[in-house]
Amino acid sequence: MITLLVFFGLLFAGLPIVGVILAGAIAFLLTNDLSALYDSIPIQFYGALEINSLLAIPLFLLVGEVMNRAGLTQRLVAVAEVLVGGLRGGLAYANLFANAMAASILGSAVAQIGVMSKVMIPEMERKGYDRAFSGAVTVSAGLLGPIIPPSMLMIIYGVVAVQPIAPLFVAGLVPGLLIVGALALVIFLWGAFGKGLPSGVGHEVGPRGKVLVEGLAPALIPLVVIVGIMAGVMTPTESGAVASIIALVLGFLYRELKLRDLGPIFLAVALSTATITGLIAAASVLSWALAFQGVPDQLVEFMSGLTTSPTAFLRLVVVMLLVLGMFLESISVLIVVVPLLMPVVAGLGIDPIHFGVVCTVATVVGLVTPPVGPGLYIAMVAADIRMAALFRATVPFLAAVLACIVLIAAVPALSTWLPKLTLG
Repeated sequence: MITLLVFFGLLFAGLPIVGVILAGAIAFLLTNDLSALYDSIPIQFYGALEINSLLAIPLFLLVGEVMNRAGLTQRLVAVAEVLVGGLRGGLAYANLFANAMAASILGSAVAQIGVMSKVMIPEMERKGYDRAFSGAVTVSAGLLGPIIPPSMLMIIYGVVAVQPIAPLFVAGLVPGLLIVGALALVIFLWGAFGKGLPSGVGHEVGPRGKVLVEGLAPALIPLVVIVGIMAGVMTPTESGAVASIIALVLGFLYRELKLRDLGPIFLAVALSTATITGLIAAASVLSWALAFQGVPDQLVEFMSGLTTSPTAFLRLVVVMLLVLGMFLESISVLIVVVPLLMPVVAGLGIDPIHFGVVCTVATVVGLVTPPVGPGLYIAMVAADIRMAALFRATVPFLAAVLACIVLIAAVPALSTWLPKLTLG
């Protein structure tokens, strides 16, 4: 209890989450008369970073940074608008599909919502779309970032749960496409039974072909990653290196990336990598302290007393992650919670790859739920929308995502079928 009070007290006081986790670990050791273990904390902290899979994190962060600074994301938006912009409500579908394409490259929901809010919300409003609806589409579609491969959250889950990254990447593809379809259905229903949506705008054949040729090149990045991993040609880390090279080459080829841009790009990647790996190391210290005292075993016994059904357990986990996601960033939630739950997952016979997909999808929903909801704040600033109006418009999309989570949790094959088919 004292550990929880320290944890949440420091969290709401505004201390960085790395400090909160470490303070929680120290408080736990102190209150359980384990102060003799203090000398081992640096060893545990450093040992958590001696994992080869962590090399994939800066590589995929580099891909996202280059995509943002080189204007490659905007080219994907143009492609999506050419493909579906002629439909009624076409710009809303273009927003969704551009997010789906960008998700497979950026890998970060916050970064994706930030980029798309600046690009799509003003354009949709200019074409006659309601501002709140435009923000809702952008925010909801931004949730695809950590789901469609390659996914940063999948890498982090694989590290903390000690699972292979390649099957996790592939496992997110079908659930991601399922969510895309659900969000597209909401847009259709909004146009058919809601306030209606503006008519689409066609494109001339000449510009259309040029946009497709120039814009589909960035789409090669996720294709190379996914196909390379499925074919067994590349590991996830190697695919990250190849994707980074392709992104850099395209950035210079389109003349939108300069040598002077590389310094800020590498600095941003270094800072983000340090933040993420610091969280992983701090959480490993907390998990080690809890495991030393047998807390995971107690948690297994407690959860087993609540239910012995894998599906019911997954529902409980989803509810817990949704609540935690309202206050904590998704990476922090995964890093703290997953190591504690893995013994229960093993005891109930739940596929750890399936569990990873469920956890990843559930944690990202917190990005668009008050009171924290960073995705909502990003869109609010970009489009000058009030929180209440934006959240009301987001509710139908959020309901569709929650329905998908329930379906994914209940049907493990949605997550496990493709990895077993392609990777064996």
